Amino acid sequence: MSVQQAPPPAEAELRARGLSGKGLGVGTVGLVGAVVIGLSSIAPAYTMTAALGPTVSEVGQQVPALVLVGFLPMLLVALGYRELNRAMPDSGTTFTWATRAFGPWVGWMAGWGLVAATVLVLSNLAGIAVDFLFLLLAQVTGSAGLADLASNTAVNVLVCLAFVAAATAVAYRDMQTTQRVQLVMVAFQLAVLVLFAGVALWRATHGEQGSAQVALDWFDPTAVSSTSAFAAGLSLSIFIFWGWDVTLTMNEETADPDRTPGRAAMVTVAVIVAVYLLLAVCLLAFAGTGDTGHGLNNPELQDNAFSALAGPVLGPAAALVSLAVLTSSAASLQSTFVSPARTLLAMGHYGALPAWFGRVHPRFATPGNATVAAAAVAAAFYAVMRVVSENVLWDTITALGMMICFYYGTTAFACVWYFRRQWSASARSALFTLVCPLVGGLVLAVLFVTTLVDSTDPAYGSGSSVGGVGLVFVLGVGVIAVGAVLMVAQRLARPAFFRSETLRRSDSTSDTTADATSGSTADLTDREHA
Repeated sequence: MSVQQAPPPAEAELRARGLSGKGLGVGTVGLVGAVVIGLSSIAPAYTMTAALGPTVSEVGQQVPALVLVGFLPMLLVALGYRELNRAMPDSGTTFTWATRAFGPWVGWMAGWGLVAATVLVLSNLAGIAVDFLFLLLAQVTGSAGLADLASNTAVNVLVCLAFVAAATAVAYRDMQTTQRVQLVMVAFQLAVLVLFAGVALWRATHGEQGSAQVALDWFDPTAVSSTSAFAAGLSLSIFIFWGWDVTLTMNEETADPDRTPGRAAMVTVAVIVAVYLLLAVCLLAFAGTGDTGHGLNNPELQDNAFSALAGPVLGPAAALVSLAVLTSSAASLQSTFVSPARTLLAMGHYGALPAWFGRVHPRFATPGNATVAAAAVAAAFYAVMRVVSENVLWDTITALGMMICFYYGTTAFACVWYFRRQWSASARSALFTLVCPLVGGLVLAVLFVTTLVDSTDPAYGSGSSVGGVGLVFVLGVGVIAVGAVLMVAQRLARPAFFRSETLRRSDSTSDTTADATSGSTADLTDREHA
């Protein structure tokens, strides 16, 4: 996984592109390692068990169609990411690219969107790991009361903090350690999911569960009953693909950084869509879409479909599914640290945040300070929200959909604008730097606005509200507003970044030679460290 395929860009070449190296472990991640970490970050077992029921409630048997439709904007955006990475292999990804295309203000907010979304979802992943740990213990020991320990606030928070600490310890170390841990966990997770799906389909074809036969119209998005149902289903579908971009944040540590991260993103998305389609088709065939019993439209199982179906499908081996979801959430908890830590590292390195964030561990060559900061915020957020209200916690996670669309969409538009002088260079350039990212960005922009409007209704999410306005809207806009306040504070404390002295706004045609500003980054960082 760590075999270097091509030499990384030299520091002089990076400076010619307006960038600079940060001291991360060069060439320590290969294609396989990047794909494994990408799959782990998406967490297919955890994501699918949480999303399958709600998606069925919106679109019924058209779940496979919505998986494919949701895959398309992700693919289009991923193609834009690939082009940006080829031009600017920088660990800051969205932050760096948006800054280069649109300037420091948009870049800072795009980076904030990525960091906020990933740090806050870390707390959710840790909470899911706690729930499935106690569920697994109950299944293995036959003591149903053990599962109830997850609802004990004190026990829940303490175990959650232990999960975060363990994940932080692995993420803090070198990338070889992360890859070894993730390879085992992801391989087990995928093996159980394939077994689960295969046995479910076998039982369905042998008439062990009253369900509909697999039909081609399951893959027809036009069969969805209404536009609102289609939009809701599409939002859920896009959420289940979230996380593939972690493969790009490792670009400074990847063998052949101009090409491998983009290839890893493409492979990751392709594998995930295949796994999701397999699970959706097989579980629909087995359970059907009824609202009673094991039907996927049964409100009692929609929050955790795999837990409800594991026993009927796998019988005595049902605990394997719980272990797979536990493994999925725990693995994703660790791999998800990769993305915000490297974005914070880049923001500190280029002077958008205190230089403390831009320091790399001298032994492990990882963003140690940024990793610890992300862990501390995630742990504190979970502990406080769990005590205050579980609804607030879950509504915050729901609101993250806005930020996903925001920073993915901003990155897609950054690709379009950054390469604007190359649109007419060739058919390939027009397709991958204009058409694909533009369409993907527009889809995400529409979803962002739609979610923003719909979430004003208190019925959206848990049903909670503040002053008659939906809590999901308040939280989503609130997180973005906090980012804006922090940005203004950083503008006053660190004006050099906002004057484009440390990371200049540019386009693809002006990055052929270094200028005076491209050499200022390292000097600024060294002065702040001192």
